[in-house]
Amino acid sequence: MVERALTGRLLRALADTPVVALIGGRQTGKSTLVTSLAGRGYSGEYVTLDDPTELAGARNDPVAFVERFSGPVVFDEIQRAPELLLPIKAAVDRDRRPGRFLLTGSANVLFVPSVAEALAGRMEVLTLWPFSTAEIEERPGGGIVDLLFADEPQPPVAELSTEGLVSNLVAGGYPEAVARKDSERRRQWFSNYLNTILERDIRAMADIERLEQLPALLAAIALRARGPLNKSGLSQDLGIPNSSIDRYVTLLARVFLLRRFGAWHSRLGARLVKGPKLLVSDAGLLCQSLRIDRGRLLQDDALRGLVLESYVGMELVKAAGVAGGGSDVMHYRTTKGTEVDFLVEAADGRVVGIEVKGARSVDAHDFRRFEHLEQSLGERFVRGVVLYMGERAVTFGERLAAWPIGLV
Repeated sequence: MVERALTGRLLRALADTPVVALIGGRQTGKSTLVTSLAGRGYSGEYVTLDDPTELAGARNDPVAFVERFSGPVVFDEIQRAPELLLPIKAAVDRDRRPGRFLLTGSANVLFVPSVAEALAGRMEVLTLWPFSTAEIEERPGGGIVDLLFADEPQPPVAELSTEGLVSNLVAGGYPEAVARKDSERRRQWFSNYLNTILERDIRAMADIERLEQLPALLAAIALRARGPLNKSGLSQDLGIPNSSIDRYVTLLARVFLLRRFGAWHSRLGARLVKGPKLLVSDAGLLCQSLRIDRGRLLQDDALRGLVLESYVGMELVKAAGVAGGGSDVMHYRTTKGTEVDFLVEAADGRVVGIEVKGARSVDAHDFRRFEHLEQSLGERFVRGVVLYMGERAVTFGERLAAWPIGLV
């Protein structure tokens, strides 16, 4: 079993918080992770709400269902029985033992305002994304974020050929997809996965008559990943009413097919574009949505760059989630067209800018996008990093450097 980098944070949360929610898309390994905790000191009884009998009991009498369990308990797929959340709140108010309830969900429970309000101050939420490359290669999961904010970072040599990069992109990080070495069988898995999410999970959450529009919307968003969300453009291209775009995007994010990257804001400097940037949450899923195979990625530099940017963005999100400390990953764009692919902001306000370049060489021109950030932020600007296809870190100034993409 691949060791999940989030395990340490999950155990620490269970040691001091009454309710811990582990959320993430289907087939990312949530159930495997929570059942593995038995060998690490957490002995919660496991109950899956995918079991029709358990689900019926939870919905019929949620108070009695919760009161069955006096010790720690895992409720898997909690989004199927949101009726349990108020009885859980009541139980915790009577007994605030740490680790009392461990909830998992493949639809983001925080999208339901009543859930967030009911469990405010009682629940910590962690997100389990598909495998990171660091996990697959058995590297420390939060390493890149720690390195970005280090006082004197010393990035190691990190070899990654174009062929190796493309292999990472098309495989993605879902455990089942990674395990399938045959490309046709992997494509079939992705196809089945998307169909299941759209036909089962989204249909269960919302009454959408034209579910067939969602794959086209997902693909269109993937193609526009390098800029902020343009709802009018999507509406015009796809024939979907502008009023429906927000709703559809929310649903796709709620089941973890999309990840929103908020726009970084500051009162300093030029006016900023405030729209979010949307990325498909897994590079392999993105390739499936755009019908891209290994051959096309090897031959088409522009297409490979598009997928690579999404891949790097999500790897940064995974690493920030493991590192903890309140780091967030955002994007930056001014109304005059200055943009930086990603910003990682620490809880203390320090910022690292990151540009992604799918080439084996870098020159001074690649660092011009960091100039405005550096001038505006002063000492809050830690450094600007261009991630490229080379093997070694190269310094381009006091706070500017090119680092290997293989470090991500």
